[in-house]
Amino acid sequence: MRENRLKEILKNVKEGEVEIEEAVEELKGPGYQDLGFAKIDENRQLRRGFPEVILCEGKTTEQVVEIMKSSAASSDRVMATRAEKEVYQAVKEELPAAEYNELGRTITLCQTELAEQGSILVISAGTSDIPVAEEAYETARMMGNRVEKLYDVGVAGIHRLLENQKQLRQARVIIVTAGMEGALASVVGGLVDKPVIAVPTSVGYGASFKGLAALLGMLNSCAAGVGVVNIDNGFGAAYLASLINKLD
Repeated sequence: MRENRLKEILKNVKEGEVEIEEAVEELKGPGYQDLGFAKIDENRQLRRGFPEVILCEGKTTEQVVEIMKSSAASSDRVMATRAEKEVYQAVKEELPAAEYNELGRTITLCQTELAEQGSILVISAGTSDIPVAEEAYETARMMGNRVEKLYDVGVAGIHRLLENQKQLRQARVIIVTAGMEGALASVVGGLVDKPVIAVPTSVGYGASFKGLAALLGMLNSCAAGVGVVNIDNGFGAAYLASLINKLD
């Protein structure tokens, strides 16, 4: 894998086994694998702490398979989002260790043991918000975080949330997925002293405008400490939560 190879080069330079000029020449490589239809960023994990993630929407099954195979050769973790089951089945034929979360529509491949650092809590307002919550859960888990779930605790039955305040207090970062009017993020933000990342979902009747009502409601939250990502962006919420969770 590229990350291990770069560490090996630096170690050899330090020990005097490789000349600096020779190491520089190897490090000058493009840092990506050109597949013709995609350029796989092999240095993403070194720069950002997590490899490039594959968005399956808009790609053919064959393209996803080739990208995942290339990524698996250079990274210890590979993740694809918005993947349909038939895409996963094609991937699994080439990468048997790949796993599929059908609700979250994610494909994951772990070639090393995942860490479980800190604590991220993923909350869904309703059962219909769970697919976005599961995308967030898988992303946070793959990024080496300890992740817990608390589902179907929306404001229509607020007692369900209030009965779980201990779990709210124990988390370092909280992700809240909610559609309709998106009120749950404000409620959670008013109960805890940690960052809340709100994810509006495209769940709701006509006037919800496919998540726009929830997005605006969350942006107008009166609770301090609530940040908002784009509609249905469980992946982006979990990525941000992971960065916060790992701060000392």
